[in-house]
Amino acid sequence: MGNGTSIGKVRGLGSAHQGPHHWLLQRFTAIGNLVLMLFLLASFIFLPDLSYTTLREWFARPLPATAVALLVVSVFWHARLGLQVMLEDYVDNSGNRFALIALLNLAAVAGIGIGLFSIASMAFGGAA
Repeated sequence: MGNGTSIGKVRGLGSAHQGPHHWLLQRFTAIGNLVLMLFLLASFIFLPDLSYTTLREWFARPLPATAVALLVVSVFWHARLGLQVMLEDYVDNSGNRFALIALLNLAAVAGIGIGLFSIASMAFGGAA
C-alpha cells in the first residue's frame, strides 16, 4: 500500500518542526525594528540639526549608540531570515540552495560588521 500513490510518496516526509522558531524570530526582529526605528526617528526630530557634528555628539552618548547598534543587528538579522525563507522555497537544487544561504549569511554578517564599525567610529570620535 502506498507504492506509487501520492500519499506513499510523502509518507515519512512530515514537518521538520523548524517553522515556529523561524516564524517567532522574524516577528521578534520585526517588533525590535519597529521600536528601535521609532526611537531613531523621534531622536532625529528632536535634534537641533542633522549636521555631522551634531550626529557625532549624539552617537557619543551611550543610549543612542546602543539603540542604533541594536537596530543594525536586528535589521540585518530580520532581512537574513526573510531571504532565507525565500531561498528555501524557490531554489530547488540543494547545492545551489546551500551556497546561496551561505552567501546570504556572509553578506548579513558583513553588513552587521560594517554597521557596527561605523557606529563605533562615530561614537568614539574617529576621523571622518
